[in-house]
Amino acid sequence: MGAASGTIAPDRILHDMADLWVSLGKQGEGDAGVLRACSMTLVVAAEESDDAQAIGETLAALMPEHPSRAIVIRFRAEDQRSLAARVFAQCWMPFGHRQQICCEQIEITASDASLPDLAAVVLPLTVPDLPVILWCRSPRLFQLPAFSQLAAIAQKVVLDSAAFGDPAAALGDLCGAAAAGRLLADLSWTRLTRWRELIAQIFENRAQLANLPLVSDILISHRAVATPTTAYYLAAWLLEGLDKIGAHPRVQFRSDGGEPAWRLSLVELRAQGRADAIASIALAAGPGAAEVKTGGLVSKALLPALTDYSLMREELSIPGRDPAFDRALAAAAKLALS
Repeated sequence: MGAASGTIAPDRILHDMADLWVSLGKQGEGDAGVLRACSMTLVVAAEESDDAQAIGETLAALMPEHPSRAIVIRFRAEDQRSLAARVFAQCWMPFGHRQQICCEQIEITASDASLPDLAAVVLPLTVPDLPVILWCRSPRLFQLPAFSQLAAIAQKVVLDSAAFGDPAAALGDLCGAAAAGRLLADLSWTRLTRWRELIAQIFENRAQLANLPLVSDILISHRAVATPTTAYYLAAWLLEGLDKIGAHPRVQFRSDGGEPAWRLSLVELRAQGRADAIASIALAAGPGAAEVKTGGLVSKALLPALTDYSLMREELSIPGRDPAFDRALAAAAKLALS
């Protein structure tokens, strides 16, 4: 079902959705029926050139745990105003059940020139009294002046600073948006969850915990030419924790090269005068593995590659503010400028 090109009437889209549910209900007659599920509105802003199939697969994978009314807006760089929309459903059948569970999906194609009009189009399409999350997949869109009008309808805006060309500038842009009152999430921070868990696990041991105040140097190796935002975030998080116990180490970033460019390859905590590191975590030769060294012991841990699905799954479970991220963003932006 679709709306005419040029303008979009939200009432018409809502009417199309009502027709869609009538059609789905008729298809479910004779079986166990169709159940409508929704816990939020998820708005996705993407470039027209972005892989539509990959976005659709990510949304389909997210729906069972985070059922949403998904509104996917695909932009093309055009000065002429144009808008078009279609409505369809994402459905799945839980294992062992006969009843289908379905969520609505609205796909809108728009030109850059139409961006100032989109907030008025999208707002009536959001589900009342439920969170609105905006996942902006394009740094170019985020930096357009009119993007703030679309972002204003969302409780939270999710970005990926790894997609920005200049990591220091990206952190500055995100800090500026946060200072203006925007609630943000960055998938580059989300990628660090497992690294932070492994570091925390090392120091659950009391003997290792006693070594923390001795840390004088932090080495973070990465695969990018310029230090990526993931490295700045991890350094900021470590410095905050060490500062609380009176340690004020120096931080060194090192490029090892390789792909993907944003991925970290090593974090090492050292004490002055000691030949061996207090603790280190490094990517291992095998896929999805890390080598953890501490107290003369070496162990292996899982450090799997992360997909858009796994990252968004984690972020959608935190619809509100993440204080640890807020602090890390501010500190990482300062590190990037030092």
